[in-house]
Amino acid sequence: MSTSERAVPSPFASRLRSAIARSGLSLDRIQARLQASGVPISVTALSYWQSGKRQPERQSSISAVRVLEDVLGLQRGELLSLLPPPRPRGLPSRRQADGVVKFPMEALRILLERVGAPHALEQQHRLNLVNLHDRCEIAAGGRQRSLTTRSVFQATADRQDRWILVYDHGGAPAPTLHQLRNCRSGRVEIAPEHGLTVAELLFDRPIHRGETCLIEYTLTNSGPPYPDCENTYYREFRRPIREYLLEIRFDEAEALRKCWQYARRGSAETEERRELHLDTAGGVHAVALDYGPGVFGISWE
Repeated sequence: MSTSERAVPSPFASRLRSAIARSGLSLDRIQARLQASGVPISVTALSYWQSGKRQPERQSSISAVRVLEDVLGLQRGELLSLLPPPRPRGLPSRRQADGVVKFPMEALRILLERVGAPHALEQQHRLNLVNLHDRCEIAAGGRQRSLTTRSVFQATADRQDRWILVYDHGGAPAPTLHQLRNCRSGRVEIAPEHGLTVAELLFDRPIHRGETCLIEYTLTNSGPPYPDCENTYYREFRRPIREYLLEIRFDEAEALRKCWQYARRGSAETEERRELHLDTAGGVHAVALDYGPGVFGISWE
Protein backbone atom coordinates (compact mmCIF):
# COMPACT_ATOMS: atom_id res chain seq x y z
CA MET A 1 0.00 0.00 0.00
CA SER A 2 1.40 3.37 -0.95
CA THR A 3 1.37 6.32 1.42
CA SER A 4 -1.38 7.97 -0.64
CA GLU A 5 -3.79 5.03 -0.22
CA ARG A 6 -6.15 4.72 2.74
CA ALA A 7 -7.51 1.48 4.18
CA VAL A 8 -11.31 1.19 4.03
CA PRO A 9 -12.53 0.65 7.59
CA SER A 10 -14.24 -2.70 8.12
CA PRO A 11 -17.33 -3.08 10.34
CA PHE A 12 -14.97 -4.40 13.02
CA ALA A 13 -12.66 -1.38 12.74
CA SER A 14 -15.56 1.10 12.76
CA ARG A 15 -17.18 -0.50 15.81
CA LEU A 16 -13.87 -0.68 17.66
CA ARG A 17 -13.06 2.95 16.89
CA SER A 18 -16.45 4.17 18.12
CA ALA A 19 -16.19 2.04 21.28
CA ILE A 20 -12.75 3.47 22.04
CA ALA A 21 -14.01 7.01 21.51
CA ARG A 22 -17.02 6.41 23.76
CA SER A 23 -14.85 4.88 26.49
CA GLY A 24 -12.70 8.00 26.77
CA LEU A 25 -9.62 5.80 27.17
CA SER A 26 -6.39 6.43 25.28
CA LEU A 27 -4.75 3.56 23.43
CA ASP A 28 -2.00 3.61 26.06
CA ARG A 29 -4.55 3.16 28.85
CA ILE A 30 -6.30 0.37 26.96
CA GLN A 31 -2.98 -1.36 26.32
CA ALA A 32 -2.12 -1.09 30.02
CA ARG A 33 -5.42 -2.68 31.04
CA LEU A 34 -4.95 -5.48 28.54
CA GLN A 35 -1.41 -6.00 29.85
CA ALA A 36 -2.75 -6.21 33.41
CA SER A 37 -5.05 -9.01 32.21
CA GLY A 38 -2.12 -10.92 30.76
CA VAL A 39 -2.72 -9.85 27.15
CA PRO A 40 0.46 -8.41 25.54
CA ILE A 41 -0.93 -6.33 22.66
CA SER A 42 1.02 -3.31 21.42
CA VAL A 43 -0.43 0.17 21.00
CA THR A 44 0.54 -0.06 17.32
CA ALA A 45 -1.60 -3.17 16.88
CA LEU A 46 -4.58 -1.48 18.52
CA SER A 47 -4.12 1.53 16.26
CA TYR A 48 -3.99 -0.68 13.17
CA TRP A 49 -7.12 -2.57 14.25
CA GLN A 50 -9.22 0.55 14.72
CA SER A 51 -7.98 2.10 11.44
CA GLY A 52 -8.68 -1.04 9.44
CA LYS A 53 -5.06 -1.49 8.32
CA ARG A 54 -5.02 -4.93 9.97
CA GLN A 55 -7.45 -7.32 11.54
CA PRO A 56 -6.92 -9.77 14.42
CA GLU A 57 -6.03 -13.17 12.96
CA ARG A 58 -3.72 -15.11 15.26
CA GLN A 59 -5.26 -17.06 18.13
CA SER A 60 -3.54 -14.77 20.63
CA SER A 61 -5.10 -11.75 18.87
CA ILE A 62 -8.56 -13.31 18.93
CA SER A 63 -8.14 -13.94 22.65
CA ALA A 64 -7.11 -10.30 23.08
CA VAL A 65 -10.31 -9.12 21.39
CA ARG A 66 -12.36 -11.04 23.95
CA VAL A 67 -10.63 -9.16 26.76
CA LEU A 68 -10.85 -5.91 24.80
CA GLU A 69 -14.64 -6.25 24.74
CA ASP A 70 -14.64 -6.32 28.54
CA VAL A 71 -12.25 -3.36 28.80
CA LEU A 72 -14.49 -1.26 26.54
CA GLY A 73 -17.71 -2.31 28.25
CA LEU A 74 -19.07 -4.15 25.23
CA GLN A 75 -21.21 -7.25 25.18
CA ARG A 76 -19.42 -10.55 24.75
CA GLY A 77 -18.92 -11.23 21.05
CA GLU A 78 -19.87 -7.70 19.94
CA LEU A 79 -16.49 -7.21 18.24
CA LEU A 80 -15.67 -10.82 17.42
CA SER A 81 -18.89 -11.25 15.46
CA LEU A 82 -17.77 -8.48 13.08
CA LEU A 83 -14.48 -10.10 12.09
CA PRO A 84 -14.37 -11.36 8.50
CA PRO A 85 -12.64 -14.61 7.62
CA PRO A 86 -8.88 -14.23 8.12
CA ARG A 87 -6.78 -13.17 5.15
CA PRO A 88 -4.02 -15.49 3.91
CA ARG A 89 -1.04 -14.30 5.97
CA GLY A 90 0.96 -17.49 6.42
CA LEU A 91 0.75 -19.83 9.35
CA PRO A 92 -1.23 -17.60 11.72
CA SER A 93 -4.05 -17.29 9.21
CA ARG A 94 -4.50 -21.07 8.93
CA ARG A 95 -4.84 -21.90 12.62
CA GLN A 96 -7.97 -23.71 13.72
CA ALA A 97 -9.63 -23.69 17.11
CA ASP A 98 -7.75 -26.85 18.11
CA GLY A 99 -4.39 -25.15 17.45
CA VAL A 100 -3.58 -27.20 14.34
CA VAL A 101 -2.42 -25.44 11.20
CA LYS A 102 -4.57 -26.48 8.27
CA PHE A 103 -2.96 -26.22 4.86
CA PRO A 104 -5.12 -26.14 1.72
CA MET A 105 -4.54 -29.87 1.31
CA GLU A 106 -5.69 -30.24 -2.27
CA ALA A 107 -3.32 -27.49 -3.41
CA LEU A 108 -0.53 -29.04 -1.35
CA ARG A 109 -1.02 -32.47 -2.90
CA ILE A 110 -0.91 -30.99 -6.40
CA LEU A 111 2.42 -29.31 -5.62
CA LEU A 112 3.79 -32.54 -4.15
CA GLU A 113 2.86 -34.37 -7.34
CA ARG A 114 4.66 -31.73 -9.40
CA VAL A 115 7.90 -32.28 -7.48
CA GLY A 116 7.56 -36.04 -7.90
CA ALA A 117 6.60 -36.76 -4.28
CA PRO A 118 2.85 -37.51 -4.30
CA HIS A 119 3.14 -39.72 -1.20
CA ALA A 120 5.46 -37.45 0.77
CA LEU A 121 2.89 -36.76 3.49
CA GLU A 122 2.62 -40.47 4.22
CA GLN A 123 6.35 -41.24 3.83
CA GLN A 124 7.93 -38.29 5.65
CA HIS A 125 8.20 -40.41 8.82
CA ARG A 126 11.12 -42.26 7.19
CA LEU A 127 13.23 -39.32 8.34
CA ASN A 128 12.99 -38.27 11.97
CA LEU A 129 13.71 -34.62 12.66
CA VAL A 130 15.86 -34.78 15.79
CA ASN A 131 17.32 -31.27 15.89
CA LEU A 132 16.14 -27.99 14.38
CA HIS A 133 17.69 -24.52 14.58
CA ASP A 134 15.86 -21.51 13.11
CA ARG A 135 17.49 -18.07 12.88
CA CYS A 136 15.01 -15.39 11.88
CA GLU A 137 16.35 -11.98 10.79
CA ILE A 138 14.01 -9.06 11.48
CA ALA A 139 14.72 -5.91 9.48
CA ALA A 140 13.90 -2.31 10.35
CA GLY A 141 10.19 -1.86 10.84
CA GLY A 142 9.76 -5.31 12.37
CA ARG A 143 9.52 -7.20 9.08
CA GLN A 144 11.04 -10.59 8.30
CA ARG A 145 14.07 -10.42 6.03
CA SER A 146 15.12 -14.06 6.06
CA LEU A 147 14.99 -17.41 7.79
CA THR A 148 18.01 -19.70 8.04
CA THR A 149 17.32 -23.28 9.10
CA ARG A 150 19.68 -26.05 10.16
CA SER A 151 18.04 -29.48 10.39
CA VAL A 152 19.39 -32.83 11.55
CA PHE A 153 17.51 -35.92 10.38
CA GLN A 154 17.90 -39.58 11.32
CA ALA A 155 16.82 -42.19 8.78
CA THR A 156 14.41 -44.94 9.82
CA ALA A 157 14.72 -46.64 6.42
CA ASP A 158 17.51 -47.15 3.87
CA ARG A 159 18.27 -44.97 0.84
CA GLN A 160 16.80 -41.70 2.08
CA ASP A 161 18.08 -38.97 -0.25
CA ARG A 162 15.83 -35.92 0.14
CA TRP A 163 13.60 -33.86 2.37
CA ILE A 164 10.45 -32.20 1.04
CA LEU A 165 10.23 -28.62 2.29
CA VAL A 166 6.72 -27.18 2.58
CA TYR A 167 6.71 -23.46 3.34
CA ASP A 168 3.60 -21.39 4.03
CA HIS A 169 4.26 -17.74 3.08
CA GLY A 170 0.61 -16.68 3.14
CA GLY A 171 -0.16 -13.50 1.20
CA ALA A 172 3.51 -12.55 0.78
CA PRO A 173 5.53 -13.37 -2.36
CA ALA A 174 7.40 -16.66 -2.26
CA PRO A 175 10.90 -16.33 -0.75
CA THR A 176 14.08 -17.33 -2.56
CA LEU A 177 15.61 -20.63 -1.46
CA HIS A 178 19.39 -20.82 -0.96
CA GLN A 179 20.97 -24.15 -0.05
CA LEU A 180 23.95 -23.69 2.30
CA ARG A 181 25.23 -27.06 3.53
CA ASN A 182 25.00 -30.72 2.52
CA CYS A 183 22.05 -30.32 0.15
CA ARG A 184 20.97 -28.79 -3.12
CA SER A 185 17.56 -27.72 -4.33
CA GLY A 186 15.72 -29.92 -6.79
CA ARG A 187 12.30 -29.19 -8.16
CA VAL A 188 10.51 -26.18 -6.70
CA GLU A 189 6.80 -25.50 -7.19
CA ILE A 190 4.86 -22.45 -6.00
CA ALA A 191 1.13 -21.81 -5.67
CA PRO A 192 0.91 -18.01 -5.14
CA GLU A 193 -2.87 -18.07 -4.81
CA HIS A 194 -2.55 -20.44 -1.84
CA GLY A 195 0.66 -18.99 -0.39
CA LEU A 196 2.51 -22.32 -0.59
CA THR A 197 5.96 -23.34 -1.79
CA VAL A 198 7.10 -26.96 -2.05
CA ALA A 199 10.75 -27.75 -2.75
CA GLU A 200 13.01 -30.78 -2.88
CA LEU A 201 16.13 -30.56 -0.74
CA LEU A 202 18.41 -33.26 -2.15
CA PHE A 203 21.04 -34.64 0.22
CA ASP A 204 24.66 -34.78 -0.97
CA ARG A 205 24.46 -38.54 -0.51
CA PRO A 206 21.72 -41.03 0.48
CA ILE A 207 21.61 -42.03 4.13
CA HIS A 208 20.56 -45.40 5.53
CA ARG A 209 18.71 -46.61 8.60
CA GLY A 210 20.24 -45.13 11.76
CA GLU A 211 22.41 -42.61 9.90
CA THR A 212 22.01 -38.86 10.33
CA CYS A 213 22.17 -35.98 7.90
CA LEU A 214 22.65 -32.27 8.64
CA ILE A 215 21.41 -29.74 6.10
CA GLU A 216 21.20 -25.96 6.15
CA TYR A 217 19.27 -23.56 3.93
CA THR A 218 18.00 -19.98 3.87
CA LEU A 219 14.69 -18.52 2.71
CA THR A 220 15.16 -14.85 1.77
CA ASN A 221 12.23 -12.50 1.29
CA SER A 222 12.23 -9.79 -1.34
CA GLY A 223 12.33 -6.23 -0.07
CA PRO A 224 12.40 -3.76 1.40
CA PRO A 225 9.67 -3.58 2.38
CA TYR A 226 9.81 -7.14 3.65
CA PRO A 227 6.72 -9.18 4.59
CA ASP A 228 5.01 -8.34 7.85
CA CYS A 229 5.42 -11.15 10.38
CA GLU A 230 3.04 -9.62 12.97
CA ASN A 231 5.75 -9.48 15.65
CA THR A 232 6.03 -13.23 16.02
CA TYR A 233 7.71 -16.32 14.64
CA TYR A 234 6.87 -19.89 15.60
CA ARG A 235 6.93 -23.50 14.52
CA GLU A 236 4.19 -26.06 14.90
CA PHE A 237 5.42 -29.59 15.65
CA ARG A 238 3.09 -32.45 14.89
CA ARG A 239 5.64 -34.99 16.08
CA PRO A 240 8.04 -34.79 19.04
CA ILE A 241 11.48 -33.26 18.49
CA ARG A 242 14.50 -33.67 20.76
CA GLU A 243 15.72 -30.09 20.48
CA TYR A 244 14.45 -26.92 18.86
CA LEU A 245 16.51 -23.73 19.02
CA LEU A 246 14.90 -20.51 17.84
CA GLU A 247 16.89 -17.28 17.41
CA ILE A 248 15.47 -13.88 16.51
CA ARG A 249 17.89 -11.16 15.42
CA PHE A 250 16.70 -7.55 15.26
CA ASP A 251 18.04 -4.62 13.24
CA GLU A 252 16.33 -2.27 15.67
CA ALA A 253 16.84 -4.10 18.95
CA GLU A 254 17.04 -0.89 20.93
CA ALA A 255 13.43 -0.10 19.99
CA LEU A 256 12.03 -3.27 21.57
CA ARG A 257 10.04 -2.94 24.76
CA LYS A 258 9.34 -6.58 25.52
CA CYS A 259 10.11 -10.03 24.16
CA TRP A 260 8.89 -13.43 25.30
CA GLN A 261 8.82 -17.08 24.31
CA TYR A 262 5.56 -19.02 24.28
CA ALA A 263 4.52 -22.63 24.00
CA ARG A 264 1.18 -24.35 23.57
CA ARG A 265 1.25 -28.11 23.91
CA GLY A 266 -1.11 -30.32 21.97
CA SER A 267 -4.61 -28.89 21.76
CA ALA A 268 -4.31 -26.81 24.94
CA GLU A 269 -5.58 -23.25 24.60
CA THR A 270 -3.41 -21.88 27.40
CA GLU A 271 0.14 -20.77 26.64
CA GLU A 272 3.28 -21.12 28.72
CA ARG A 273 5.24 -17.85 28.58
CA ARG A 274 8.67 -16.69 29.66
CA GLU A 275 10.21 -13.26 29.29
CA LEU A 276 13.36 -13.05 27.19
CA HIS A 277 16.22 -10.55 27.40
CA LEU A 278 18.25 -9.17 24.53
CA ASP A 279 21.83 -10.35 24.21
CA THR A 280 24.78 -8.17 23.24
CA ALA A 281 24.29 -9.04 19.55
CA GLY A 282 20.77 -7.59 19.48
CA GLY A 283 18.84 -10.82 19.59
CA VAL A 284 17.05 -13.38 21.73
CA HIS A 285 16.79 -17.14 21.71
CA ALA A 286 14.62 -19.88 23.17
CA VAL A 287 15.10 -23.64 23.42
CA ALA A 288 12.53 -26.44 23.55
CA LEU A 289 13.75 -29.90 24.62
CA ASP A 290 11.84 -33.13 24.00
CA TYR A 291 8.97 -31.03 22.74
CA GLY A 292 5.82 -31.74 20.81
CA PRO A 293 3.24 -32.00 19.55
CA GLY A 294 2.60 -28.29 19.96
CA VAL A 295 3.50 -24.74 19.00
CA PHE A 296 6.68 -22.99 20.14
CA GLY A 297 7.67 -19.44 19.25
CA ILE A 298 8.84 -15.96 20.17
CA SER A 299 6.86 -12.71 20.11
CA TRP A 300 7.91 -9.13 20.71
CA GLU A 301 6.64 -5.56 20.85
